[in-house]
This record gives sequence, structure tokens and C-alpha cells, in this order.
Amino acid sequence: MSLPTLPPPAGRAAAAPEARAEFLLRLRARGIRDLAVLRVLEALPRELFAPPRYADLAGRDLALPIACGQTMSEPFLVASMVEALDLAPQSRVFEVGTGSGYATAVMAKLCAEVVSVERYRSLAVQAQRRLQDLGIANASVIWGNGLEMPARAERFDRMIVHAVLGDRPESLLVQLTDDAVLVYGAADGVSHGGRQQVVRAARGGGTAWSVAAICPSRLRGLEPNVSQGL
Repeated sequence: MSLPTLPPPAGRAAAAPEARAEFLLRLRARGIRDLAVLRVLEALPRELFAPPRYADLAGRDLALPIACGQTMSEPFLVASMVEALDLAPQSRVFEVGTGSGYATAVMAKLCAEVVSVERYRSLAVQAQRRLQDLGIANASVIWGNGLEMPARAERFDRMIVHAVLGDRPESLLVQLTDDAVLVYGAADGVSHGGRQQVVRAARGGGTAWSVAAICPSRLRGLEPNVSQGL
């Protein structure tokens, strides 16, 4: 579904260099090792994606509430999921759950293309505007059903789902390449020690998937497959 344009947001003060350096050190201390991911996180102002009243908390490793009852994941979770994708400059990513667009922007700095779908119209509009304001031209946001991948001539080799899946949905997998990587929240049956986990599923050129736990998470279950005009 096409999205209208909105006026640009009011300017916000960027985090001080010392605060951004501390932000990066905290992520490294928690195990994020991919230097390309870390550089993007250092350079990309998270406060531009947070609601104004929470902008002063954007440099901390906290999940923040956004509109429509949704949540902007904490930086460590975003970094862990993006790192697990193992993006290459030629990678094409399909993202389910745009939210604020922060993870979308991070991935767009690391790969060829990101196509993101968001079920809430207002979130989709706002995320697309933020990407445009930042000059990110290789990422697009679709308002619609997260389990319906748009038909494309080229298949995606990476997919990220910011939610818990009971099973890997066939409606999405059919347009992934044979060597695709999928990162998502695992249902209880794949959790470890009673805690929900983010997992990385990799397909090595065939139909079988190898699955490995990445980190604990509090992602929600995937909501009903209906786009919301809010």
C-alpha cells in the first residue's frame, strides 16, 4: 500500500561524542563483535527514531515505547539480530515489523536493499519519513500484512522478524534463496532454560535449516495478519 508524505520532524539535539562512545563500549562489553555493525550503530542517531519524550533515553540500552502500543527494541537486541544476519554488501533483506525504522536504517547501511513491512499505517509512514530524512534510499517501508512478502524478480537472501514465530511461515520462505539466513524470536519449544530466545536459522543450499540460539529476548508473538490503519 502506498504511503503519504509527512512534513519533516522538528530538529533534535544529537548525543554528545562521549555518550556515543560509551554507548558503543556497552554494546562491545555485551558481546557485539561485528565492527561494521558497531560503526553503523555509532554513527546512526537512535534519538531520531525515538518519541521526543524519550529522546534522552535513546543512548541507553533500553527498549522504548512507541506509538500504537509497540516497542522500539533495545540497541543490544537490534545489534545481536543484525549481527546474526551476517550481511554482505549485496544482501537483500526482508524485514517483518518496521516499528520506528531504526533496525531498518541500520541494515540499509550494511547491505544492498531492505524491504520492510509494518502492519500499523502511522508507524509505516513515520518510519519511511525518517529514512528519507536521513537520505537512506535503499530501504522501503510497506504498510501491510507481515506474512505476505511482495512478489519480486529477485529473491531475498536475508529475513528478520521482530516477533516470535511458532513455525517458519511458508508464505515467506518461498521467496528466500537457497542459502538464506532467517533471524527471529523462537517460540517456547526452542527456548533455553525457560527463556525466550532469538534464533538464527540458516539454509545451506537445500531445504534443511540449522538453528542456533543467539540471545535472550522479550519479543512479542506475531500479531494477527491484518494491517491496521492507525
